[in-house]
Amino acid sequence: MPHPTPSPTPPTSPTATVVVLGAGSGSRVGAGVNKVLLPLAGRPVLAWSVLTALGTPGVGRVLVVARADELDEVAEALAPHLPLEDAGADDEGRGRPEVGLVAGGATRHASEARALRSLAADVEAGRTDLVVVHDGARPLAPAALFTAVLEAARTSGGALPGAPVAGVLTRGLQQVPDALVGVQTPQAFRAGPLLEAYRRADDDGFEGTDTAACFSRYADLPVVAVASGPTNLKVTWPEDLALAEELLGRTGSLPGWSLSER
Repeated sequence: MPHPTPSPTPPTSPTATVVVLGAGSGSRVGAGVNKVLLPLAGRPVLAWSVLTALGTPGVGRVLVVARADELDEVAEALAPHLPLEDAGADDEGRGRPEVGLVAGGATRHASEARALRSLAADVEAGRTDLVVVHDGARPLAPAALFTAVLEAARTSGGALPGAPVAGVLTRGLQQVPDALVGVQTPQAFRAGPLLEAYRRADDDGFEGTDTAACFSRYADLPVVAVASGPTNLKVTWPEDLALAEELLGRTGSLPGWSLSER
């Protein structure tokens, strides 16, 4: 039975879940540990994405996906940087978003599928109407970008950030004439159609390169792009970590976000 299409009217309580993918490795960045656990301005790379998601209006839960053999390590790395459990409600009287942890799979798609299976009961009961999937290795994505994709997905079905890509050459070292757009995260989707898309993909044995690929293949809804930029970088190489540190600046915080350390 197809899932009902959620109303485009924003709900009165936070019903979006942000899935932060942190089940990668540190091979290309030259680290002996998972790159999302590397320090960045006093916090693990992963903590920046989790904290930004927690500070985004409309988000009721953040679900971190980690490798099965790193669940304890990730929990220990994040714990000192999360808001205190007894911090109470926010300025609008809402409770703090909860943070969960789930074991990922062997591939990105498998990790996304496991996260969605853990959310299935809440999606089917209407407690979660939007799901955002974000790379834990993109620590500089601002809350405004999370908000933009959430709003666009609520209206259209799916949304992702796109940033212009310059200086691209063909294999024959010829300049690519047309303007290209690089796809980033966070990517947001209506939860019911997204869950159904991954169920159908599982039946077909299909694995997408990112969440939008699976949603576009199986959901009869558009995926729209919202404007982003090169500062929403992904930590892949050692120089990326250095650049992220430089962009954060001496304050060690993202614009619009503040947090009292434990």
